[in-house]
Amino acid sequence: MAEEAKWYVVHTYSGYENTVKATIEKSVENRHLEDLIHQVLIPMETVTEVTDFGTKTVERKVYPGYVLVKMVMTDQAWYIVNSVRGVTGFVGSDADAKPMIRAIPLTDEEVRQLGIEKHVIEVAYAVGDTVRILDGPLTSFTGRVDQLDVEQDSVRVVVSMFGRETPVELELDQVELVTE
Repeated sequence: MAEEAKWYVVHTYSGYENTVKATIEKSVENRHLEDLIHQVLIPMETVTEVTDFGTKTVERKVYPGYVLVKMVMTDQAWYIVNSVRGVTGFVGSDADAKPMIRAIPLTDEEVRQLGIEKHVIEVAYAVGDTVRILDGPLTSFTGRVDQLDVEQDSVRVVVSMFGRETPVELELDQVELVTE
C-alpha cells in the first residue's frame, strides 16, 4: 500500500467504547485486514480516588464516547469501522464527500499532544555535560545540562548570558552534546 496509516477519531455511543474496539479488532482479524487497520485504542488514565474507606486506583476513559483508530483510509476500511454497532461516525467527517475521504485524520501535533504514540528520544548527554542549543531564540548558545527528565521530554540547560547564569527549559531534541 502506498498510503500511510493515520490516526482517526471515531465517535461512539457512551459506554460502547469497549464493544466498538473489540468488534473492530475481531473484524480485522476475521477478514485479515491488518494492513488496513493497524491499531484500535481507548485512551485511559489511572486515577487514585480517596474515599471514606481509603484510597483506590481506577482506570478511567480520558475521552468517553470516543475510540482512536490507526488505519489506512480506504472505502473498505471506512465501511468496516463505520458499520460497527455503536459507532455514530468519524469526528471531522464531511457527509457530502465520498466515503473514502469522509474522515479527517489527526495531525502529527494532535497525536503528540494526546500521547498516543511515544517517540523515544535517545539522549547522548547527561547532567553536567556541555551541550549546544539547536532550536529556538538561543540557537547556537552552549550551556551545561542542569536537569534531565526523559519521561517529560525536557532538559534544563544553564546558559551564561550577560555575565549571569540563566536556566533554560528545552525539549530533549533541541540540544546536542558538544564533543570538542
